[in-house]
Amino acid sequence: MKIGIVCPYSWDVPGGVQFHIRDLAEHLIGLGHEVSVLTPSDDETGLPPYVVSAGRAVPVPYNGSVARLNFGFLSAARVRRWLHDGVFDVVHIHEPTAPSLGLLTCWAAQGPIVATFHTSNPRSRAMLAAYPILQPALEKISARIAVSEYARRTLVEHLGGDAVVIPNGVDVDFFAKADPNPAWSGQTLGFIGRIDEPRKGLPVLMAAFPRIVEQCPDVRLLVAGRGDEEEAVASLPPELRSRVEFLGMVSDEDKARLLRSVDVYVAPNTGGESFGIILVEALSAGAAVLAADLDAFAQVLDQGAAGELFSNEDPDSLAASAIALLRDPARRAELSTRGSAHVRRFDWSTVAADILAVYETVTDGAAAVAEDERIPLRTRLGLSRDT
Repeated sequence: MKIGIVCPYSWDVPGGVQFHIRDLAEHLIGLGHEVSVLTPSDDETGLPPYVVSAGRAVPVPYNGSVARLNFGFLSAARVRRWLHDGVFDVVHIHEPTAPSLGLLTCWAAQGPIVATFHTSNPRSRAMLAAYPILQPALEKISARIAVSEYARRTLVEHLGGDAVVIPNGVDVDFFAKADPNPAWSGQTLGFIGRIDEPRKGLPVLMAAFPRIVEQCPDVRLLVAGRGDEEEAVASLPPELRSRVEFLGMVSDEDKARLLRSVDVYVAPNTGGESFGIILVEALSAGAAVLAADLDAFAQVLDQGAAGELFSNEDPDSLAASAIALLRDPARRAELSTRGSAHVRRFDWSTVAADILAVYETVTDGAAAVAEDERIPLRTRLGLSRDT
């Protein structure tokens, strides 16, 4: 099958949607399909051979964050050229309502279109105002996928219609088989995310950290991600700042090793999450997970059976839960065992098969329509030539 996938966000700025698209494309290529991904990217960014650049993106506030998107006449021309050259059996657009390549592709593409909706946010006036512009493009979509029940709910409330829920995928064995780093083990908490993005929740963890240290004197916090490190620890007492080790941006291999090494992985995100791919990665690595009780996180953690939940934006609740886990290796081992079993449902072997089933459904439907259109109208109506 020839598959075109559209990424709305800049390839050179790592994020959950980009990782999802990258892993899906590589899994499909591994299965023998021909895949091309169209994405915004800076000129100097090294791209995999299956990725095509649609040009430089610009930062735009979107869904409580700053997304790097690509829109305009030049981008539209590149979309049309990519579609013309690709001759795809199916085009898979991610976040088609974002002001980026997905919307442009919806307008330009012909044939089967599958759309995946990743976003979960409250009903917005902006979305309602934009609906008349979005509607003609969205009506061309053959099938809709939502990465979680909360993303599906956002879609239904904002745009109407419905979607099949297929979660984000993870290569579970990649994380499960990573080698722990002894330097990152022993009374360690882990955090991975953009340091200077408030909704990722690092300030909540920093507010809880002094109490955690008070009860667990040997604890360290390992932070991986980009952002202002000095500003991140500014709220901590000076004597505690050396307990926080910043690792900067880490490779996929080091991310897996970090998740395999820490005693507790903490996800203090405050909102705007429709899924929580980092939780799935942490579960895959066998980490004991402690997460804010966001609806999406609770779903990923099987309502607390596969990981501990604390009250969102409550440093005291976070601290109490972290202290309890750091002091209880048996509980951490129990969570690791439950999480490792639970996470198999998110493995790419399952997720990609479900996505391929959607592709096959829409392409088979398109082929049936095309065949029907080749049959003369009189024959389709059951009329003889003499009628």
